[in-house]
Amino acid sequence: MSLSGRLALVTGGGRGIGRAISLALAEDGADVAINYRRDIDSAMEVVSKIEKLGRRARAYQASVDNFEQNATMVEMIENELGCVGILVNNAGIASRGQSVADTDPAELQRVVATHALGPHYLSKLVIPGMRELERGDIIMISSVATRSLGAFGAPYNMAKTAMEALAYTLAKEERPSGIRVNIVAPGLVETEMGRRLMAATAGVKDLRELDATMPFGRVCRPEDVSNVVRYLVSDRNSYLTGERIYCDGGGQSELKV
Repeated sequence: MSLSGRLALVTGGGRGIGRAISLALAEDGADVAINYRRDIDSAMEVVSKIEKLGRRARAYQASVDNFEQNATMVEMIENELGCVGILVNNAGIASRGQSVADTDPAELQRVVATHALGPHYLSKLVIPGMRELERGDIIMISSVATRSLGAFGAPYNMAKTAMEALAYTLAKEERPSGIRVNIVAPGLVETEMGRRLMAATAGVKDLRELDATMPFGRVCRPEDVSNVVRYLVSDRNSYLTGERIYCDGGGQSELKV
């Protein structure tokens, strides 16, 4: 229970990687504020599971690319649960796999706003309270896409790269305040978004078809990512900040994601 007494805010915390992170942090003793955009049922299911662990949990609706909605959400969290000591910027959307020449400008704006502006907004909103705590942690859930910067993914590549730039900047700014800022960058993960991605780009409808091509004989699971996060925000991590940790089994050489 190394996170006892701490409060985490996980964006996109009701599904996929965010769900696994929310449950993992609660298992380690944290109370959890779960942000969702549309899927209230999934968010409330996670709230119920966390409460059964004996931790406090609430679900909060906000589109992370909207500063006013974020501000209202953070104010509600602070009033109902307290100051956020762990911020996990996880909410994300995929781009549509078009070339730069064919990309809709509205898509570019939407993807960059979700992955880069949203984390900036939320960091700005929670840091003043986080500075007053004994410790603070900000985690950016990025992607191996920032390593390969492959074709037909400019909005996503740009968005995640900007998110990482924010993380490196924040790590330098907030280190004197005891706030650690780190990046976790998964490859393909077994989530609904991952399944849709592989169906659209490779015609793969069952991710089990890919297990033999992946490190350790399986596709990365959400729990693989959450285990990295739970280490980074725990007392076991006393000296890491401004770091990017890839969670891709050492590299997915036979699959481009």
